[in-house]
Amino acid sequence: MKTRYWLVIALVIVTMGLALRVTSSEYGDKRTFVVSAITPQELYWHIRYLASDDLKGRFTGTPEAREAARYIADEFRSYGVKPLGDAVGSSYFQTFPFIAGVKLGEKNHLSSNMAGRARQWTLKQDFMPMAFSAPMSVEGEVVFAGYGISATDLGYDDYAGIEVAGRIVMVLRHSPEGDHPHSRFERHASLRAKALMARQRGARAIIFIADDEDFKNNKLAQLEFDYSFSDAGIVAVGVSRQLAREWIASSGANLDELQNQINQQQKPSSRVLTGVTASVQVDLVKDTQPADNVIGYIEGNDPNLKHEVVIIGAHYDHLGLGGPSSLAPQQRGEVHNGADDNASGTAGLLELAQLCAARRSELKRSLLFIAFSGEEEGLLGSNYYVKHPVIPLERTIAMLNMDMIGRLKENTLNVQGVGTSPQWPALLEEVNRDLSQPAAGSSPESRITNHDPGTTRFTLKLTSDGAGPSDHAAFYLKDIPVLFFFTGTHSDYHKPSDDFDKINAEGQARVVQFIYDTLMKIQALPTRPSFTKTQSSEMGRRGFRVTFGVMPDYAEEAEGMKISGVREGSAAEKAGLKAGDVLVRIGATKIKNVHDYMFVLGELKAGEAVEVEVIREGRRLVFNVVPEKRN
Repeated sequence: MKTRYWLVIALVIVTMGLALRVTSSEYGDKRTFVVSAITPQELYWHIRYLASDDLKGRFTGTPEAREAARYIADEFRSYGVKPLGDAVGSSYFQTFPFIAGVKLGEKNHLSSNMAGRARQWTLKQDFMPMAFSAPMSVEGEVVFAGYGISATDLGYDDYAGIEVAGRIVMVLRHSPEGDHPHSRFERHASLRAKALMARQRGARAIIFIADDEDFKNNKLAQLEFDYSFSDAGIVAVGVSRQLAREWIASSGANLDELQNQINQQQKPSSRVLTGVTASVQVDLVKDTQPADNVIGYIEGNDPNLKHEVVIIGAHYDHLGLGGPSSLAPQQRGEVHNGADDNASGTAGLLELAQLCAARRSELKRSLLFIAFSGEEEGLLGSNYYVKHPVIPLERTIAMLNMDMIGRLKENTLNVQGVGTSPQWPALLEEVNRDLSQPAAGSSPESRITNHDPGTTRFTLKLTSDGAGPSDHAAFYLKDIPVLFFFTGTHSDYHKPSDDFDKINAEGQARVVQFIYDTLMKIQALPTRPSFTKTQSSEMGRRGFRVTFGVMPDYAEEAEGMKISGVREGSAAEKAGLKAGDVLVRIGATKIKNVHDYMFVLGELKAGEAVEVEVIREGRRLVFNVVPEKRN
């Protein structure tokens, strides 16, 4: 029945002229090797394995990610691609440290004194440190500060009329409008935002109250790590609702009545919990795991040009079982397979390596194939590579990146970075009008030949910007021309439903053939392509009203937010900020991490100058930045 169902669906799709999705019945369970061509069968084979439940979403630093890395390395080896990892000539792996999470240390402690009655509270049962907590010990009076929100522009401030400096702040989860994604308080309601609010006002610690009765299964008890290297700069713990009730009752109030009152009246009801003091100690240990870029090398043949390198890259990691980046929060704990993101790009990388190795005699320049890890956590692998290149970066003439190339629809291919070299527009147009290879080099009987190319192979959607949310950005920021290939977003992005059965393998084969033809033209250019900086309006989180024009460095721990790149012509560049600066203050707010930066950015107004302090080569410098309106 299942086979018949898919045959009917396939027939309908062919009739409608839409992209075919693959099933195991179409390509079988036995791999077919075609070393001299890019085929949907092999792309499908790679994707099905990399996106299988056995690899559990390939989360960086896990055994399953290492298994995926070994698979890629074994493929490189079978193609005759030379290993160029840490042990040049014998290993494909470039290993870098990855903070995979935090673990509880041995000295986590919470005690309280309620009107002279002392009590010790139990870890995991009554309280749990937040993974972003500063690891230290504090004590002080306890203040109940409602939801811990200060949104004066919305006419609401839990901190109005109450002094919290030197005290411990206790707050509710979410906002007076509940856990609503479209609440007017949405940007103020995160745990990180509330920690920043408390820290700004001099609180010694912040305590979050669980929003249901079952603390052990509450989010506050899960020690959920958000993959930020820097802590929040304040002690932060979550506590059970029962504990909070006792503390508040000891001061003569009722927690549930207070919360209902705030919700109904939309007005704060903050107060000092008279007679209640607490002592908190947080002891967290960072769980550092090795992660690997997988690097293979094919040497060119031209005696003058082979010393120059073109890098072809794709990230092979994904979200594992979900976590903070999942867009299906109710399905956290399920395998997020990441077939399109980015088993598809990894499969393309492997097919390109195989075909280039088979045609190595045609290569003038050398090629470096890199499967990056840690992309989902902030371009960690690619940032590590540009800081520790196996071939000097000045010898790298271009970087081609593939991320999510498995869902070709309406014959539209997105190519970003086109403005990073003046040679790119004409070169891409030439490749797109070369109709001699519309069938991706596959066998004549392949259904790809049913594609009617018209006058061009694809409708190209070209974007100038060289910076963006994938690994090519790390190279662009080192003044290397880049091209980023992408077939578009879809509703399965960062969800368990991004699985291999939804891949358009035949469309992807055409995309990879296009990338191969582009690569071959680049590696054979008589002179290296020149580099051009591009204008960009997306170097930050979408939805903000303003932009500074800086890109955070997620890969390096710093007491502040390190800047990995500054957009040309941006507010930051005009003010004098540079790549490598560590941003430590915006206005009156100290910046401890990227979360602080993002929150404060959301508070700023276009055209209103703000004082910014950075650390540059050990010196503290102050600049006036005029934020610009985001396009």
